[in-house]
Amino acid sequence: MSVSVIIKTLNEEKRIAATIESALAALGATGGEVIVADSGSSDRTVEIAAQYPVVIAQISPPARPSCGIGPQLGFQYSKGDHLCLLDGDMLLDRDFLAVAVAFLADNPEVAGVTGHVQEMLTSNLEFSRRVNRNSPENRIGSIDRMNGGGLYRRDAIEAVGYLSDRNLHGYEEFDLGIRLRSAGWGLHRLDRRFVQHFGHTVNSYRLLVRRWKSKYLFGIGELLRASLGRPYFFQLLRELPELKLWCLVYLWWALSLCVLLFSPSLAVGLGIVFAVLAAVIVLMSIRKGSLNMGLYTVVAWFFHAAALPVGFFGRRRRPEVPIESKLLGAVA
Repeated sequence: MSVSVIIKTLNEEKRIAATIESALAALGATGGEVIVADSGSSDRTVEIAAQYPVVIAQISPPARPSCGIGPQLGFQYSKGDHLCLLDGDMLLDRDFLAVAVAFLADNPEVAGVTGHVQEMLTSNLEFSRRVNRNSPENRIGSIDRMNGGGLYRRDAIEAVGYLSDRNLHGYEEFDLGIRLRSAGWGLHRLDRRFVQHFGHTVNSYRLLVRRWKSKYLFGIGELLRASLGRPYFFQLLRELPELKLWCLVYLWWALSLCVLLFSPSLAVGLGIVFAVLAAVIVLMSIRKGSLNMGLYTVVAWFFHAAALPVGFFGRRRRPEVPIESKLLGAVA
């Protein structure tokens, strides 16, 4: 049962060699191929990858980079019975593929299996906020999505039409998870390490700005748009608690606008609005344990809430249509 390891890349020259080497080592137990799915790197990522026995596929115009386009690009060129998704800054555990393939063979109702993602670089507030959350997708056993990647069986992906929605700049793992679960498949996390991940170390506020510019924050709006009319739409609304939070932020903004419009003077209105803002920051600082974290949390709320409608009303392309691309290198 061969495995296609799909490595998603965009300017990963610092880590791509180690990532490819870890994937090739892991394939020794299962057989298969490594596909570098590149979203248009402008550094030496492709040049470095070409030194290894891998398939290299790169998007071509009019295709544009997104979180969802890399996995689907790799799937488009893959041949394996199983598909393993990695980022270009991850190291795949040598024994994971053999264990995961065996698990899927013993559990035919499961579409995908993953393990723990060990974060190696942790110097930003958003990472600390995210990993401390005991969310369902991070638990052992049955999960609703495979954040960070994992191993999928090809026939399950083919049953739901496509691996990853090219239109999504975020939430692509949740989108795949809910499509699979809606079709009757399960997802599972093993109590073992899947990869080591060397992520962002940039200042958290700069990371928010970067994620706005890259459209990553638009992902939840794009996901809502993609799910309209689907049988799992209301299930999606129930399973994403952040949607309730963004609705509360919209209500807060609306009430603040009303205060400004109907206060006896602009100065009084601004005083009330800023007093409420300060009170929320203080409350979140107490809850999070520091003023810095409380302030960041509120700023992040505003960024995410503002991004949702932008993503929702963005242009969509049919996700099942082949991605415009070219092969830059292929194993003979």
